Amino acid sequence: MNLVERPTSTVFQAQRAMAAMGPGSRPSPLRHAQSPDRQVERPAAAAEGDQPPLHSFPGMLDRLGYGCLVLSETKKVLKWNATARVILSGYGSQVNNADGLSGALRSLIANVPCHLNPGSFAWIVVRSSGDRPVVINERGLFAADNTIVVALLDRETKSAPNPQTLQRMFGLTGAETHLAVRLAKGYTPLEIAESCALSRTTIRTQLASLFAKTETRRQAELVTLLARVSVLP
Repeated sequence: MNLVERPTSTVFQAQRAMAAMGPGSRPSPLRHAQSPDRQVERPAAAAEGDQPPLHSFPGMLDRLGYGCLVLSETKKVLKWNATARVILSGYGSQVNNADGLSGALRSLIANVPCHLNPGSFAWIVVRSSGDRPVVINERGLFAADNTIVVALLDRETKSAPNPQTLQRMFGLTGAETHLAVRLAKGYTPLEIAESCALSRTTIRTQLASLFAKTETRRQAELVTLLARVSVLP
């Protein structure tokens, strides 16, 4: 496994970015390595003027299924979001407070090369339970106050868009919205039909309507669009 680093082009104020995030916040595709020995590449960061408002950063991570932690210089958890608690629950018995989360984080990255330097930003990609994570570092200053920002991605977690947002954007019916959300979570049309006691014909009809309203042609294209929409509130 390799520790991957790339330069970051923008200086962020992590304290401001996390101001809206704290204990007990609301629960809610990064390219990842296929094997521990393969390096991870990520696209270059956007220009400073293209960055989203900093106060929306934690909320977007939560909606996309990413955990988010703010650590002190000594790597103690100061702030977290609900998704981080869910992901770290598999690495510690007590994740309802800062000490428990700090211990779970240490367990997660034990024996893994991990440079969590003051002021830095890092992604920790959880491959599967019991497997060693992949750590991706953003080189350069991220937090001017020397805190450390960590984003957690569990590869098994599926994000889903807000149903009300889907209805507003595409004019979906309730049944179509339910189908879209289930597809975004990784269910197949057959699994959805069986779990909802619907005929395959009904599901095919709803899927065809989804394609028309979202201007997509294939299920893979639709799921990709739904993943992009998941960032919206």
